[in-house]
Amino acid sequence: MDYIDPHIHMVSRVTDDYETLAKMGCIGMSEPAFWAGFDRGSVDGFRDYFRQLTEFEPKRAGWYGVQHYSWLCINAKEAENVSLSRQVIAMIPEFLDTPGVLGIGEIGLNKNTHNESIVFLEHLDLAMKTNEQILIHTPHLEDKFQGTRMILDMLCDDKRIDRGRVLVDHVEEHTIRHVLERGFWAGMTLYPVSKCTPERAVDMVERYGPERLLVNSAGDWGPSKPTAVPDFIMAMRRRGHPESLIRRVVYENPLAFFRQSRGFQFTPPT
Repeated sequence: MDYIDPHIHMVSRVTDDYETLAKMGCIGMSEPAFWAGFDRGSVDGFRDYFRQLTEFEPKRAGWYGVQHYSWLCINAKEAENVSLSRQVIAMIPEFLDTPGVLGIGEIGLNKNTHNESIVFLEHLDLAMKTNEQILIHTPHLEDKFQGTRMILDMLCDDKRIDRGRVLVDHVEEHTIRHVLERGFWAGMTLYPVSKCTPERAVDMVERYGPERLLVNSAGDWGPSKPTAVPDFIMAMRRRGHPESLIRRVVYENPLAFFRQSRGFQFTPPT
């Protein structure tokens, strides 16, 4: 089955992973800006990283017929440095008209601190001033519920935001309802040791339905599996769900969300 992975960090993957994903049915992906494994020390470091996301990764993906898109920001782990964050936010518009750039992300909270909130709000302001879509990172583990509620409150306080153009990612059973009830898109991230398993993601589809639900692999520096979306497809099939429902979650929903971005130029498979 053809699918789109809406959140995968291919800068942390080898080129062979692109080939494997293509063989598994991946025809498109979006890659949010995130942590490099260390805190970068200058705005020029982020400028080089954005060039990698917008120039080299689409080329690597294209070798195997995969369409690659990206999101730009300074991530929450590095947002404690407000001064550097403001320099990066001021630089981001240099890249927003680059083909394949979908918007601002993944922004959010890491430890739910005051500085992280400041930088999150300034990212939101940039997105509103430039009419960009937004991809949200919610915190991990014990910080997730409080951080998700903080993020949702900040989003809802900004009356300029179209909630249908915001994807709140890494939802789990205790946060998904709050995201969907407030009118945002929700992303389920499949990890082998944390976040969400394919089977738990199927549970959430069964409980809440497919409306505004996406599933992704993240595929980042820690233990992760870039082929987690095909695992979800198989888990759905084992439960007896129709191909039309599976296709909606892994293909039609990402298309519906991404098509709201002026940077999304997509060629359907023939």
